[in-house]
Amino acid sequence: MTTFGYEQSIGYDRRATRLLTGLYRRIATDIDARTSDAATVVDLGTGPGKLLSRVAARRPDLRLHGIDLSPHMIAIAGRTLAGQPVELAVADVAELPYPDASVDFAVSSLSMHEWPDLPAAVTELRRVLRPGGAAGIYDFRFARTRQIRQALATTFGTVDTETVRLPWHPVAVIACYRVSA
Repeated sequence: MTTFGYEQSIGYDRRATRLLTGLYRRIATDIDARTSDAATVVDLGTGPGKLLSRVAARRPDLRLHGIDLSPHMIAIAGRTLAGQPVELAVADVAELPYPDASVDFAVSSLSMHEWPDLPAAVTELRRVLRPGGAAGIYDFRFARTRQIRQALATTFGTVDTETVRLPWHPVAVIACYRVSA
């Protein structure tokens, strides 16, 4: 996964605020539909924490966690999430800091295409998901599509895919890959 420096992190935060609000709203709605009360949710590649902030406001019952490889992004997320009960950590998706079978739902928005070792990361994702747990991976439709589907299918079997159109873009540029443990 690419590590963002300080200036890159600040720039991404500005762009995420301006361009990705609709996507985060959509993902938060999906998390609502796919989680039960008090579920543990992990945002993989949380970036500036915009998604977790939205989810925390909607679902105070959830146990929320966010990881990012960039300490600068985690610092920004910490400011975004100040006062909200969300645990943040600098971590690599290929080495998640969670016990086996401890996560009910994992989500990633626009980071999977950056994961350098997809098979290792997907295997790690499977390790932390509880039986019956699930993941929703949102990423660009044209970024490593074949490799993403293959890595997910090899580890999880069935991969449901849905295209997602951002409100400001005329073409559906996002794909959502859903898998279950």
